[in-house]
Amino acid sequence: MKKTLCHAPLGKERIVEAGLDQTVMEAIRDAGIDELAAKCGGCCAYATCHVQFDEVAFSSLPPIGRAEDDLLSRSDHRSRTSRLSCQVQVAGLPNGSKIWVVPSD
Repeated sequence: MKKTLCHAPLGKERIVEAGLDQTVMEAIRDAGIDELAAKCGGCCAYATCHVQFDEVAFSSLPPIGRAEDDLLSRSDHRSRTSRLSCQVQVAGLPNGSKIWVVPSD
């Protein structure tokens, strides 16, 4: 198990226990953080699981895919460290990564 520090949009900070076989979206959803809509259930069809990572975690991520980049390009809240949480595996993140849930557009 890894621990991931997650910040919801309203400033609520939570430590999330996440399995190495999970995506970040699954870990946040399973922790009961309702601010992450994740309407597509993890199939990269919407940007409702948009999150931002701290610099250390972001630098450990694989390159963004074309479909994910296209979906994020439509968000008013996109930043340099934005990703769709359904496309990021917990196993690749450093322990203690900080992740912010982005408000839905």
